[in-house]
Amino acid sequence: MAKVISAADAVESTKMVSIKHTRTMKNPNGNDVTVLDWEETKDVDSAIADAEATKVRLEAELVDVEAELVEYNAIKDAE
Repeated sequence: MAKVISAADAVESTKMVSIKHTRTMKNPNGNDVTVLDWEETKDVDSAIADAEATKVRLEAELVDVEAELVEYNAIKDAE
């Protein structure tokens, strides 16, 4: 899934962003097409906070995956 992020009309003095959640699919002819799943509009500060929270979660997942790789490689090297 991908996101298309753009500035949206400001509400009073609050800056807003439009986030289009998309994915790529194949049409009946076998060509890739981009499909819009949903669109949301939120204030830019909330969008930044959400992105930072996602970054923290992904960094924690990366640590776990790197630990798994160490274990798998140790098993592979023990053969």
